[in-house]
Amino acid sequence: MPAARRCPEIAMAGPWIKVCGMRTREAIEIAAEAGANAVGFVFYEGSPRNLSIDEARALQAAVPEGVERVAVFLHPSQALVDAVVSAIGPDWVQTDLEDLARLRLPAAQRVLPVLRGDAPLPSPMPRRCLLESARSGMGERGDWSAAARMAPLTELVLAGGLDERNVGEAVRAVRPFGVDVSSGVESSRGVKDAARIGGFIRAARAAAAPGIAEETSR
Repeated sequence: MPAARRCPEIAMAGPWIKVCGMRTREAIEIAAEAGANAVGFVFYEGSPRNLSIDEARALQAAVPEGVERVAVFLHPSQALVDAVVSAIGPDWVQTDLEDLARLRLPAAQRVLPVLRGDAPLPSPMPRRCLLESARSGMGERGDWSAAARMAPLTELVLAGGLDERNVGEAVRAVRPFGVDVSSGVESSRGVKDAARIGGFIRAARAAAAPGIAEETSR
């Protein structure tokens, strides 16, 4: 199956959007076609979205040019990170801020630090970071009030409990740089739903640029 086409108008409008926890080529292609800016591959054995390195290597062939690939970890070993970075060369490595402090990464590797709503803010703030709830991938809503205070300080990617029903409200309330979704676009744990992916992206775009989102959804 060929890599998905992208709609330039949707891709440029509104927040940066990452659809995380990809496990099939179909889900990647649907997200790209709908206008996602990035897709996430999870490397954490405790997650139903966990991938082996071989699975991720095969899946990344479905990611079209212009869509970023994010390797997502939770308290990983150095060996796992080394293996993933070597195998797939992700555009971003995402893991908790304290993990990044101990990991050794290539100098050119871009990182997306994860902050939790109940933790004190780092100083200085990272240029870009992801604000998550206490537990990733569980559909738990993040702290939008804390996020709104952080948004002017960094390129804030809001995560935690977002779905097509509330992402528009979140974008308007927080004004984040980006939004991140995983369980909120699934029909069951770890299984992505095409309609929910499309609905989420349209709702996020509409909250920032109603005219473009309405025209491209017709």
